[in-house]
Amino acid sequence: MNDFEFNPKGPDLLDQQLAESGLEMSIAWAGVNLLLNVGSSLAQGFMGSSAAQKANDQAQKDYEAQKVQAHNAALIQNAYQDVSFGIEKLNYQVNRKYEYANALRSWQYNESIRDFEYLQAIKEYGKSVENTADQLTYNSVAELEAREAEQAALNEIYKEDAFNRQGALVDRLQSEGQAALLQSGRSSQKALQSTIASLGRNAAIMDASLSSSVEQSQRNMRSISMAKYGADLQAKASMMIKPEAMPGMAKPTITPERMFAAPMPISAAPVAKPVMQSTTAPLVSGIASASKAAMTFDWSKFN
Repeated sequence: MNDFEFNPKGPDLLDQQLAESGLEMSIAWAGVNLLLNVGSSLAQGFMGSSAAQKANDQAQKDYEAQKVQAHNAALIQNAYQDVSFGIEKLNYQVNRKYEYANALRSWQYNESIRDFEYLQAIKEYGKSVENTADQLTYNSVAELEAREAEQAALNEIYKEDAFNRQGALVDRLQSEGQAALLQSGRSSQKALQSTIASLGRNAAIMDASLSSSVEQSQRNMRSISMAKYGADLQAKASMMIKPEAMPGMAKPTITPERMFAAPMPISAAPVAKPVMQSTTAPLVSGIASASKAAMTFDWSKFN
């Protein structure tokens, strides 16, 4: 029989039926509300779990991306260090060879200057020796001419003395001849003696004069020799000392090669692992909320 069927027995029965019908509707709505609460709690639990899983997946992706980024950054930094280290070594080798080449050029230039200066000194010394030899030759020639002039002057004195002696001899012979012609007479004899005495005095004077002239000539000869000796000493003193080559400079050597320490490789920067959200906690919370709704529901309405 239909519970909502019209009953003509009176208002009490109708009211009773309506009351029962309202109670059933209230129970139905309570059941629906329970189902909604339970379903909502479970749905929130599943949605929370899904959202946590998505957040965890994104955090894992970000973590992996950060690790790749840190690894790549370390690779780039290591590559840059290796290139910089190679450039530093190359620059060192280039500068080392350049400085050695400059040192060699400087040494060669200094050696050429030293050789040139020594050659110039040798030339000056040769010219000095030549000038000294010329001066010594000139001194010898001057001495020879001075001696010849002095000897010529002495020869003139000898000639003059011989001429005077010859004239005195003639005068003596003439006096002796006259005395022979005048053998008689005491006055003639005295005149002859006087003439002979006069001739003797003249001869003595000429001897003394000749001796003095010879001695003076000898002194002049010695003076000529001393003058030459002094001129020779002066010429030799003005002559340059023979130059000697200076010792050569030490040939430069290339500097010892420097030791290089390779740069330490850089490791990837550590990346903190992400804190994962719990995917079961929302489910547990949803189930707990659903259980709470079910436990607090008045099940007596269904009796």
